[in-house]
Order: sequence, then C-alpha cells, then structure tokens
Amino acid sequence: MLISFKSKSSPEVLMYQEHAQRILDILHKNPTRGVITPAEAGDALALLEKEVAESKLHPENDVEHDAHTPETLEDGESGAHARAQKVHFSQRAYPLMEMLRSAKAENESITWGI
Repeated sequence: MLISFKSKSSPEVLMYQEHAQRILDILHKNPTRGVITPAEAGDALALLEKEVAESKLHPENDVEHDAHTPETLEDGESGAHARAQKVHFSQRAYPLMEMLRSAKAENESITWGI
C-alpha cells in the first residue's frame, strides 16, 4: 500500500507503507492517516536527523535489499537481469525530511491518508 504525504510547501512524496512505517514510528504517528503541523515539523526533523545519524554509524543493521536496477553491459546496453541494490534508511527518509524542511520554512502542515 502507498502512503501519499502532501503539503502545500512541496511536491507530494509517495512511499510504500512498509518503508514509511519506520519513519512514522519514530515520529509516533499513525500510518493510516495523520498530520504533522508546522509546530511539530522542527521536532520531527530533529528526530529523523538523529535516526539517520545513528543508522550511518551502523550501516550493516540498516540495509534493505529491494531496489532493483538493470545490469549494464560493457557496451552500454542494459542486460535482462536485475541486481539488488542496498537502500539505507537515510535514502528512504530524505524526501520526507526535505518536505519537513520546506513545511517548517513555509509554515505548512504535512498530511497523509486524508
């Protein structure tokens, strides 16, 4: 299931619920529907920045293997096989963190599931 984060301050951010769950757990928010007010945006951003910093200290505990890209052959053509890439928490959280920065600066809320 997709979660669509929306704010008047920035473009929509889409995430699979399974990936957004960790972020929303850190923020103590319900994945079904919710809001981050402009007053909460600064604290939410600080919590996510702390988690990103901690995850970078122990990257072996933070790796998810679900992004697949086609292999590139020596002559520049794509192969038919895909290989898994490591996707870290910081990469997953980045779009929402940017949305939080923008929402805080423009005094806007972020909503989802509404």
